[in-house]
Amino acid sequence: MGSSPHVEFHGVSKTYDGQTMVVQDLDLCVNEGEFFTLLGPSGSGKTTCLMMLAGFEAPSSGEIRLSGRSVQHLPPRKRGIGVVFQNYALFPHMTVGRNLAFPLEVRGISAARRRERIRQALEVVRLDGFEHRRPGELSGGQQQRVAIARALVFNPTLVLMDEPLGALDRRLREEMQFEIRRMQQDLGVTVVYVTHDQQEAMAMSSRVAVFHRGHIQQVAAPETLYEEPEREFVASFIGDNNMLRGQVLTVERDHCDVETPDGIVRAFPVHHCRPGDPSVLAIRPERVSLTRPGVYTNEFEAVVEDILFIGDHLRLRLNLCGNPNFVVKIQNVIGHSAVLAGDRVRVGWSVMDCRALPDEEGAGSGVLTRPAAPLRSPPGDATGVSGTDRADVPPSTQAV
Repeated sequence: MGSSPHVEFHGVSKTYDGQTMVVQDLDLCVNEGEFFTLLGPSGSGKTTCLMMLAGFEAPSSGEIRLSGRSVQHLPPRKRGIGVVFQNYALFPHMTVGRNLAFPLEVRGISAARRRERIRQALEVVRLDGFEHRRPGELSGGQQQRVAIARALVFNPTLVLMDEPLGALDRRLREEMQFEIRRMQQDLGVTVVYVTHDQQEAMAMSSRVAVFHRGHIQQVAAPETLYEEPEREFVASFIGDNNMLRGQVLTVERDHCDVETPDGIVRAFPVHHCRPGDPSVLAIRPERVSLTRPGVYTNEFEAVVEDILFIGDHLRLRLNLCGNPNFVVKIQNVIGHSAVLAGDRVRVGWSVMDCRALPDEEGAGSGVLTRPAAPLRSPPGDATGVSGTDRADVPPSTQAV
């Protein structure tokens, strides 16, 4: 991955009605050769950012740069960007070859060079020999490959992809994830990818920007987003997390104690906090263990309300620390029936696996749903203390 900035957003905002901000004060940098994903729920602003970058929408304020040059007044076809959309936007009356030739003709490429570029693009997407077929004669996965080939055929240095796998079934989506990532790495092209699918973003990306209500919550590598979320929304949106609300009691350098309905939980403070602050704790289900007394700092007893069989693992649902849907994942091995619904179990987790975040979504509500247990000092920790923001773009515009 290159270190030079390829795409830059500087203070970019977008409103369609002059009042509601779809994107607000966006600062973002995508480096050359990155596979960079904009991830978020529908309406979070990610597709609007892609449309502004492509030139299909104009920012209300701020500036967008490509390779250090402002593109504010450049039309889409002069930005040298390949674009792939979920609906493919292929011309149904044209053959595959003619679909790929269209953006080359628009750019004045000679017939001889067009034939060579089409051949090379079809090789990249592994559709050699398909140039005489029409889109209606292809499967959904093949049509998406043609759409990708068309975005690559004029050798852009930047390719934008907006939910390109949304219309495919799960197995084909997974196959195409590997194919798109392979093509990106082989060609060294910069990709800005939009999706609401967290698994897709985690599997394919160099870095991910998590969007929520027009703002970026966190930008990081997939592993960092999963292991070290910095905001409540990121913790709840990326993977599974048990969220517990409480109030900070004490703060030390490497941990804080938070009061919950079932007692005190010791956690790692992600941001500066003070006694009395509301806090939300995030603990991954796979980091919670069935345990014996005295193993973990954080240990609680609860009744197994329900057991969900997933296949490779079981999900135990508990009512714990104010969360009636607290989940524990345990591996599916012979003898798992030793734990049954209605059993009382002891669970525990380490301090470093429990992150204390600012209470943003709950705004301090529901901190204590019933009187807290008497204050207790946690024992030593054997494990270690220390869509719908999409713009309507005509297919003929998308194709170039």
